[in-house]
Amino acid sequence: MSPARRIRAASLAASARFTLLCGIGFVIAVPFIWMTAASFKPLSEIESGSLRMVPHEATLNNYRVLLNRMPDPGAGRRLDLRFGRWYFNSFFVALGVTVLQVLTSAMAAYAFSRIAWRGRDTVFLLYLATMMIPGLVTLIPNFQIMVWLGFLNTYHGLIVPMAFSAFGTFLLRQFMLSIPPSLDEAARIDGASHWSIFWNVIMPLARPGLVALAILTFLDAYRSFFWPLIMLNDAQLYPLSVGLLELDSSYGRQTNLIMAAAVLAVVPLIIVFVIFQKLLVKGIQLGAVKG
Repeated sequence: MSPARRIRAASLAASARFTLLCGIGFVIAVPFIWMTAASFKPLSEIESGSLRMVPHEATLNNYRVLLNRMPDPGAGRRLDLRFGRWYFNSFFVALGVTVLQVLTSAMAAYAFSRIAWRGRDTVFLLYLATMMIPGLVTLIPNFQIMVWLGFLNTYHGLIVPMAFSAFGTFLLRQFMLSIPPSLDEAARIDGASHWSIFWNVIMPLARPGLVALAILTFLDAYRSFFWPLIMLNDAQLYPLSVGLLELDSSYGRQTNLIMAAAVLAVVPLIIVFVIFQKLLVKGIQLGAVKG
């Protein structure tokens, strides 16, 4: 085959792959597109069963009702919703979990990768084995511990159980294993302690892994639903995920309001992912290759 034909064939193959991926991406995005479009529709148009994506008469009333800017047309009064508080709770809990989980995972990863002690690899394998235990198995013991500690219906009860991660430890350990041991030796000759080596040498070099873990942890904690559902009974402490359930159960199945609330809940996740996607991909790739 001549070079021109090879180039033409490669171009056609690339175009076909691009078209296929665009088609798959569109199919995946259809539910989100419909959700966004429905958030601008009145309830009557949604219940009509029309599959039309574009609203006949787009309106912001659904968002005004959710944010208590106007009364609900169906109920004839303002709904007792606390979207601002729920946003704060979601971000506060997600940030708290992220900070603690990144810190504890980094410290554990340092112990498993940079400090030689008897049985280290065996303990690490046992620690990784906890990833195979379903969360429902530990749900009741965790709940009983939180009740015993007096953390029921508190921010502490939402943050502390998620502050440790075997996956985070594994991810950061892979990064730390790729850092040359000579750096530790040089720092130790200069009189640095383990804490100094960890904080001043290892942590800056493991930054891509730290950023990747922080993003994954934040996204997971932000959308957490089942644990806050069983831990909280005060609407003032609800995160957005549980607040959406109250919206569905307390004010009837108003699909237009639920779709608008879902859009408000998802937008921060999209913003975080779009801003940090390159760092996320880079961090995961480096951890997989260098380990």
